[in-house]
Order: sequence, then C-alpha cells, then structure tokens
Amino acid sequence: MASTISFSTGNVRLIRVGNDHHYVGLRPISPQRCVSFVARAKAKPSMVIRASNEQDTSAKISSRSIEECEAAAVAGNFPDPLPLYRPSGPRGTRMLNLLYSLSRRPRRNRKSATLRASFQETNLSAANLVLPLFIHEGEEDVPIGAMPGCFRLGWRHGLLDEVYKARDVGVSSFVLFPKIPDALKSQTGDESFNDNGLVPRAIRLLKDKYPDIVVYTDVALDPYSSDGHDGIVREDGVIMNDETVHQLCKQAVSQARAGADVVSPSDMMDGRVGAIRAALDAEGFHDVSIMSYTAKYASAFYGPFREALDSNPRFGDKKTYQMNPANYREALTETEADEAEGADILLVKPALPYLDVVRLLRDNSALPIAAYQVSGEYSMIKAGGVLKMIDEEKVMMESLLCIRRAGADIILSYFARQAASVLCGMSGMKFK
Repeated sequence: MASTISFSTGNVRLIRVGNDHHYVGLRPISPQRCVSFVARAKAKPSMVIRASNEQDTSAKISSRSIEECEAAAVAGNFPDPLPLYRPSGPRGTRMLNLLYSLSRRPRRNRKSATLRASFQETNLSAANLVLPLFIHEGEEDVPIGAMPGCFRLGWRHGLLDEVYKARDVGVSSFVLFPKIPDALKSQTGDESFNDNGLVPRAIRLLKDKYPDIVVYTDVALDPYSSDGHDGIVREDGVIMNDETVHQLCKQAVSQARAGADVVSPSDMMDGRVGAIRAALDAEGFHDVSIMSYTAKYASAFYGPFREALDSNPRFGDKKTYQMNPANYREALTETEADEAEGADILLVKPALPYLDVVRLLRDNSALPIAAYQVSGEYSMIKAGGVLKMIDEEKVMMESLLCIRRAGADIILSYFARQAASVLCGMSGMKFK
C-alpha cells in the first residue's frame, strides 16, 4: 500500500498504521521535522501521516478489540513517537547555563491562560458593583458634560430605564444622588427630610418596580444646602457639627421610611453614625444598614460630581470636616469610631489614589469595605479613551480589579453597568 503524506507548518495530529488509526494529539512541528517525517514515511509504506492547521477533533474509532489493543501494547507495537521539537531563539542567541540551578521560576505559573486563571487571586463580578445614579425633577435625561455617558435622570422614566438596563447585566445595587431645585434649598437643608421629596419618591418607585434591588442613599446636606456644604454653616463660616447631625438623623429616617435598604452618611460629622443608628432603631428600622463614609478625603477628584449636582460650596472648602489627603493613620481613628457606633459597612473615598487606605481598613476591620471610584477617576479614564491615549475598556477593568485587590468588597462606580457588560458570561476578570 503506497504512502500518501500531506503536511504544512501546522500541527501533526493523526497517524494511521495499516488500517488502524491512532490519535496522538497536538504537538508543534517545524518544516524541517516535516521533511524528516516524509522520509520516514517513505521507508514505511504502511504509515500515513497527516499534518494540517485544521483542527479535526472527531474521535477516531479503532476496529480492534480492547484485547487486541492490549496485546499490541504488551508486544510493544506502537506507532513511532513524534520527534521532540523545542523552539529556538533568534539566530545568534547564546544558550546559557547560568540560571539552570534556579529552583523557583514564578513564570511557570503564568505560561498559559488556563494556568493564569487557575491561580488568579482576585475576581470581579457584577455583585461587587454599585451604580451611582443622578436624578432630578425633570422628565428628560440631561447629559453631564464633565462625565461622558452619565446623565441627570428623570425620576419617573429615565431612572427606571437605567435600572432596567443595569439589572439586565447583573447590577442590582444602586445609590441615588439628587439635583435639588435652588428654590428648595435652605441654610438648614430641611428639604432633605421631606417625605415627599425627590429621593423618597424615587425610592418608592424603584422598590415598587424592582423589589429585589438594593437601594443605597446619600445622607448629607450639601444637595439641599443653599451654602453647598455638608452641614449647617454658622455665621462665622464654621460648620456646626451636632446641629447638622440632628438634621441627618431626620433625613436617614425619611429615607428608611421610603424603603431604603442602606443609608450612607457622607457628611463626615463626628458622631453621626451612632446618632443615625439610634434614630433608625427608635423608629423601628432595625434592618436598615448604615454604610459610613469612614475615610472621605478632601479630594480634588470630586469636581465633575459637583457639576452634576450643582453643589459646589458657596464659599471656602470642606477641609474642616473631610480628611487631609496626606493622612493615613487618621483613617484608623475614624474606623474605630464608626465600628463602635454601629456602622455596617466602611467606605473609602476616592478609591484608586487611596488604595493604601482601602488595604488599611481591610486589615483592621472585619466589616465589609466599600470604595468609591469617584467622578474624577471616571472622567480621566473616559477622556484618555476618547483621546486614544489608553484602551478605555482595559483600563476600566484593571482599575476596578485593583480596587478589589486592595480589599474592597463593593465598589461604587459610574462604570458599573459598562463593566458588568464586559463581565457577562465570564466568571471574573481574566488577563490573557
């Protein structure tokens, strides 16, 4: 029986000896080795070798019985083994023996996508993401210039549509931020605890339409303050702590009454977590959680957010109540206070520039840790993508994975829906 041989620079995949087929699997082979196989096949007319780039994964069924196959194996009648092929380096590369004594080579665990996935220490899923949503009294969705892809959503329609789309890709947690009309703002922020205000109405609508979602709320006076600060401002410009906390308690109770699952004091007033916990419990809202903005820094990364809500301070800055970006150990003081006062979740804001603080809280608290990837972080990645300076999608996913790696259990991010869309059908973020 004459031999026929077809080959390319692809993979040798099937050897047939006589009438028997033996599937030997995939193994790379060079053109020179293929020539060698041709010569060997001519010397053994009963052997047919097929080399092809096409992958034929169909099983080859032998006509021999199991006993006959075993007898052939005992007799040593095997097809000739494929030659070992070891790829060579560029011409002129010297083979060195200097490193042959290395007992550990970490690259061995990175050599294939399967191995890298097997040993991946951190994973990201839609369950780790919370989507911040801006809402307003209008019917139309208004784009936010400094935050491409984000809108002030009409609370009746746009809000429901955005939540629907996010749920479709697995995001089920949302935090609401209201744009309050100037006519409703005051120095004491009384609109913040209006039971028929914008946020309570939106909560009731969401929980009626999507009862399974988790609704977080923001507890602070700045969206409702005519001064643009998180607290009540004294005539000499000092932010009044205890008087502000009194207002925040009423705001948190109003939000809980509307159906909020988690209230989130972001004001950074001293003692507000304990006071809010007591106020909620007194009204029977024992199951409403508190996510405290434990380490909220006086950051320059908040600029686009303040445009979205038109909530810039009318004077001064927020450095007397938000933390100094230079401080690290101070976050432990805030952590200990919030834990003692009854916080259920501790949050760090911003996220990426403060990964060391995220890790600090993770290592010093058993409570869940949240991190807020703020508007400035979001807008920088968006701008870099538009200018083709970075790959937006890859940087987005890497940044979220790094926040998770630092120790965050949940991430508040304007990328939440976009990232969840990337994650659909995946078990987690994988680099290949």
